[in-house]
Amino acid sequence: MKILVTGSAGFIGFHLVKSLIRRGDEVIGIDNINDYYDVNLKFDRLAETGIDRSEISYGKEIRSIKYVNYKFIKLDLTDQDGLKTMFEAYKFDVVCNLAAQAGVRYSLENPSAYIESNIKGFLNILECCRNQHIEHLIYASSSSVYGLNRVMPFSVNHNVDHPVSLYAASKKSNELMAHAYSYLFGLPTTALRFFTVYGPWGRPDMALFLFSKAILENKPIRIFNNGMMKRDFTYVDDIVQGILKVIDKSPSGNLKWDGLNPDPSSSKAPYRVLNIGRGHSVKLLDFVSAIEKNLGTTAEKVYCPLQEGDVVDTWADISKMKDEFNYLPRVDIEEGIAAFLDWYRVYYSYCNQEVVA
Repeated sequence: MKILVTGSAGFIGFHLVKSLIRRGDEVIGIDNINDYYDVNLKFDRLAETGIDRSEISYGKEIRSIKYVNYKFIKLDLTDQDGLKTMFEAYKFDVVCNLAAQAGVRYSLENPSAYIESNIKGFLNILECCRNQHIEHLIYASSSSVYGLNRVMPFSVNHNVDHPVSLYAASKKSNELMAHAYSYLFGLPTTALRFFTVYGPWGRPDMALFLFSKAILENKPIRIFNNGMMKRDFTYVDDIVQGILKVIDKSPSGNLKWDGLNPDPSSSKAPYRVLNIGRGHSVKLLDFVSAIEKNLGTTAEKVYCPLQEGDVVDTWADISKMKDEFNYLPRVDIEEGIAAFLDWYRVYYSYCNQEVVA
């Protein structure tokens, strides 16, 4: 298939592009390479897929020097005309929209960035998909949409009308917007609610990255909500394998959907919502202990109150992914943390907890 991956210089997008390339799809990646975090990490991800940093300029197609079936274009989702031109030129079969303004805490500081990228940008994607009759739009939602819900595990059948951050609200909005387009225009859409993704080439603002960096630099780590938190930590390879399964099976509409007893995860339109996580909740302090064990040291911990916008626990009910897609996450936190730290120490040249010049 010919597949567009937005956010291809991002964490999950980078890993998805590599997997799609390996299985033989024709892949076009786009990213605006914004400076929400270190752009050098984004350029290095692109380099891993054969995209030469020196060749990148806005709107220019770059052919991979490693893979004949991969091209990259620096492009912003808010560029309506640029997106329209690209969609018309490439005639995609499938779109995987992973581009977004990420970060729960940053949404407290810069809310307008989330409206521009996650709302206006997503609308542009929907319009392009509608006008070009895309066979399947897969897009990133988030476990953060569950908000104040405390019924565990989080099910796609649960109500998600009480977000606690604008980031979460923007992702919930994406699901509502997608349903409208699925209903009005017959556009097949699938929302994937990701649960705390981690692994090599991860985002520097995520917990594993922050903890590892601080411990290796002999600095204290901050533990929020005094350690009374749980997360469904999901290794990136498991996430990508789930996405690949979903790409190949677009929704056709739930013939049994009942407006008198509406299922929020499906519709009579070609629309669905799926949780994609490990399916196992881990205490934050146990996660930290696994990092300490791997590094052979004990971190200095500073206990802090719960941050605004954070939820206390997450735990994914992945039964629909298992039943419909034979999804089976395999990587536990010990294995996943070890793989991340192996990458981290090489990438940043850490050895024996000291920076090697």
